[in-house]
Amino acid sequence: MPASFCGTWDIVSNVNIDGYMIAMGIIPCLRKIVMKLKLKKVIEQQGDQYIIKTVTHIRNYTISFKVGQEFEEFTQGLDNRHLKSLVTWEGNKLVCEQVGEKKNRGWAHWVEDDKLHLELYCEGEVCKQVYKKNVNE
Repeated sequence: MPASFCGTWDIVSNVNIDGYMIAMGIIPCLRKIVMKLKLKKVIEQQGDQYIIKTVTHIRNYTISFKVGQEFEEFTQGLDNRHLKSLVTWEGNKLVCEQVGEKKNRGWAHWVEDDKLHLELYCEGEVCKQVYKKNVNE
């Protein structure tokens, strides 16, 4: 059984976010703003439903899904695209494949030691983020 993803996680590293956003088609001025944000992930599980919130002081993004069930996703406030998304378990990783305008798009979350890892990928660019569990949990 994979480690619990639930909790509040604060970002500690963010490698290649700019390359990833270029691949996504994010405009330069928005990329500059995003690179300065301190990201926080809030992950909840309610039965077989996962809720992942990406929280910043400017804008929040929430995704809710059941593992193994395809769903429609609108990335409002991110790149504003309509996608068909499917999250599955691959070993201890939650892996999401997103089908839409951009090729080879998705993400993978996993917990290793006391860190939450997130890889975001799109059209050959990979952003690697690491989060540490909030001490106030």
